[in-house]
Amino acid sequence: MARQKRIKSETGIYHVMLRGMNKQQVFLDDEDNRKFLSVVSICKELSGFKLYAYCLMGNHVHLLIQEGEEPLAKVFKRIGDRYVYWYNLKYKKTGALFQGRYKSIPVNDDEYFISVLRYIHQNPVKAGIADDCSDYAFSSYNTYLNPYYNSLCDTDFALEMIGANEFNRIHKEPCVDNHLDINEKTVFSLTDDEAKNAFNNLTHCKTQNDFKNLPKDMQSAYVGLLKENGLSIRQICSLTGFARYSIYK
Repeated sequence: MARQKRIKSETGIYHVMLRGMNKQQVFLDDEDNRKFLSVVSICKELSGFKLYAYCLMGNHVHLLIQEGEEPLAKVFKRIGDRYVYWYNLKYKKTGALFQGRYKSIPVNDDEYFISVLRYIHQNPVKAGIADDCSDYAFSSYNTYLNPYYNSLCDTDFALEMIGANEFNRIHKEPCVDNHLDINEKTVFSLTDDEAKNAFNNLTHCKTQNDFKNLPKDMQSAYVGLLKENGLSIRQICSLTGFARYSIYK
């Protein structure tokens, strides 16, 4: 099957997830986490991207990133090559560490940007490995509270958008929006309301007609994205107006 074309972000901002091959751990200790962040920092200087949020979660990574001088594909090749070389040398391993291509969703408006920001920071709480976002050392959350925590994350954009008080407030509330998740291939059910919310967030379409007015290649890419994010064939047909047979193709 041919690879699905990536959906281009209008803002250059993407929610990106990398995960370990066969869900294996890619960060086995604190040194691994620190090394990955060091690699990201080096590649940030080389590639000129902006990093608005990150969270390292043992067998996967979430990043909220904006393309700079180089496309994301080159950025993540740089990051992967450097970290995997170091990891394999340390653990006397060979071969790939990350599973396939990175997954990405475009972030095209302020509301969705803030929702993704919160979702990324709340990953450790959702996973039950931290009681509060601030308890987790390997996310960008504490950089927003203390600019001297590290210089990796570009915090000004979000803080100028909503302010420090609002940043603190929203992180006390759980993120209920549908986002890239480590279990996105796991079979799970979305209610029709959740499916509609995911459809609106992922495609930025409010109605079937909005979706049908998109270019054909973009429609196909969005259908693949909706499948990956847990919408059933029935729900996709209902929201997009596509016939069932065309979803299966």
